[in-house]
Amino acid sequence: MNTAQLREKLEFYRDLGVDELYVRRAISSPASDVHVPQGNVNQGAALPSASAALPSLAPEGDTLLKIQQDIGDDCRRCRLCEGRSKIVFGSGNEQSGLVFVGEGPGADEDAQGFPFVGRAGQLLTQMIENTASKEGIPIRRPDVYICNVVKCRPPENRTPQPDEMEICGQFLFRQLMAIRPKAICAMGSTAAKALLGTKEGVTRLRGKWHKWRDLPVMVTYHPSYLLRPYNQDAKREAWEDLKKVLHFVYD
Repeated sequence: MNTAQLREKLEFYRDLGVDELYVRRAISSPASDVHVPQGNVNQGAALPSASAALPSLAPEGDTLLKIQQDIGDDCRRCRLCEGRSKIVFGSGNEQSGLVFVGEGPGADEDAQGFPFVGRAGQLLTQMIENTASKEGIPIRRPDVYICNVVKCRPPENRTPQPDEMEICGQFLFRQLMAIRPKAICAMGSTAAKALLGTKEGVTRLRGKWHKWRDLPVMVTYHPSYLLRPYNQDAKREAWEDLKKVLHFVYD
């Protein structure tokens, strides 16, 4: 069972109200603190059980600073470390009611250490601020929090591999649990896949509310997709998605 499957199992039992699990102890050895007579085992007697607290999916009192410290300054957990310049953790209001989640850093982000600072990031800033202004919502980009599924730039901006998403996804999940926003906006198929565990494309997912744990998730197009000149319809749809998110969070 891999990490993602174990996480799903723990979440399932926690949602059912299970707070403890029972670990079956092995038959004792001379060094063991529990002795089980061999005869009893042959007669079908149950092995002693030890109560253990169900492990938390995130440390108690978790904070963004603690998560960043746990990642470290030179994370080597997956192959993405081989070509990166800087780890791109996230930026914005750490108490925001809205978190935007993208795929991974690009060249500009890798150089500066901040998410969405290149052309796609400039478009995202315009989308947030222009839409908020037109809808009478007094927020700007620094008022929201922005991060990515993976924290290091994939080579040539390729799509992150499943194992890379799984390894780095644990930190994304901790970020979201620490912030506890009112809603999450997943930008692009990689973010949607990481949060929703789905293989469906953005076109089918967008415009509707989904859930990650108990947090509402709106899926929309990644800003880099909207930069392509032939995606005019997608731009209109993305702005509609953003209006839904902003009114849901800030009205």
